[in-house]
Amino acid sequence: MTPAEPLYIGILLLTGAFTGTISGLLGVGGGFIIFPVQYWLLQETGLDPDLAIRVALGTSLFVVLLNAISVTLKYQKKQAVLWRQATLMGVFGSAASFGGAAVASYLPASVLSTIFGVVVILGALRTYTTPAVSEKKEISSNKLSYVLAGILIGFFSGLLGIGGGVIGIPIMLIFLHFDMLKAIGTSAAVIIFTSLGGSLGYIVNGWGQPELPPYSVGYINLLNWVLLAVPGFLAARKGAEIAHMVNPEYLKHLFVLLMFYVGLKMIGII
Repeated sequence: MTPAEPLYIGILLLTGAFTGTISGLLGVGGGFIIFPVQYWLLQETGLDPDLAIRVALGTSLFVVLLNAISVTLKYQKKQAVLWRQATLMGVFGSAASFGGAAVASYLPASVLSTIFGVVVILGALRTYTTPAVSEKKEISSNKLSYVLAGILIGFFSGLLGIGGGVIGIPIMLIFLHFDMLKAIGTSAAVIIFTSLGGSLGYIVNGWGQPELPPYSVGYINLLNWVLLAVPGFLAARKGAEIAHMVNPEYLKHLFVLLMFYVGLKMIGII
């Protein structure tokens, strides 16, 4: 398979549209879907797995950036974005994401895919046991908690090519006492920061690497980015509209199922 083949192009266009919808619906960047699909496709083109996984990670983060902007704008209209908290987490998360991208540039594909799967599954387990709507506790006002949350979200965002929603939403629900819709909206805003920092990290660390696919800037492939980002951006706002018409508990269950599937797939269990 080559990047010019209709099948390659079609798979990425459909993945972008689906991921955009999920991003708007669940407040995640969608990297946990975009990354595995790209990783598989790039290997099918004959790219070395270690190189393929870095290109998939970097490109995923760059796609996530555009999705996050679209979703944040939509949730802002519904007053579901807590900007003070999002900015605090985002600033520290952006720097940590750059560092995570640097670490990922030196790890083998097998290690990265296993870490990715384990982190996603742990996030799914904790999210499943947390109510989608927090009624008894006020949202945390502890600034240090937001700084630590931002660093944790950002580092794994850069390391695993995800915006950080699969980690950030469980943290916001469990430790910071957000309800589901505010966690989704605020997560999308944080992802703008973390995906930007991580994308820069993958550009810097991949600059001048030999045997990169055509149209690559560092570890970000611009061809894949266009095929994923354009349909994703258009679909993300529709997903955000749907989210405000659906029971938050249903959103949580959908989020958990997707996380379990992707996590098990990356570990190699299914």
